[in-house]
Amino acid sequence: MLATPAPALFTFGYEGLTIEAFIQRLRDARVELIVDVRELPLSRKKGFSKTALREQLAAAGIGYEHVPALGCPKAIRDEYRADGDWATYTRGFLAHLGTVQPEVRALAATARAHRACLVCFEADHHACHRTYVARAARAAGGPAVQHLGARTVVADATTSLAA
Repeated sequence: MLATPAPALFTFGYEGLTIEAFIQRLRDARVELIVDVRELPLSRKKGFSKTALREQLAAAGIGYEHVPALGCPKAIRDEYRADGDWATYTRGFLAHLGTVQPEVRALAATARAHRACLVCFEADHHACHRTYVARAARAAGGPAVQHLGARTVVADATTSLAA
């Protein structure tokens, strides 16, 4: 009999992965539910736009939920593309997170009930808003945060939500 895995809220970026490798990694981590935290769940990578991703995940027995409010607003993304200033991006995104606390609390509850994983594009969790979302969910009573890589899992080293 398999032991029930410890609660965790995972994050995972699909950059550099095929849909098959991505799903296999989720299965290896025993993820039950993907929470897509892209504001617009579109991708140039085959299989990662919302409908195709949801269908591929369903075929693998993994649920899918899209929460656009937990995505990074376009104005913040555009400013970051223009100036490359991560500290400014972080401050802007954290301010946005402060306006979507009902969604953060709902994510925390979802992560307590399901082995969930936040998904976005960037492979490096240090350079992605999903880390801030996961930390906010943890602060709202969610489980510990772990970041999946293609072959690794790293416990979140929370320092501060402030940039």
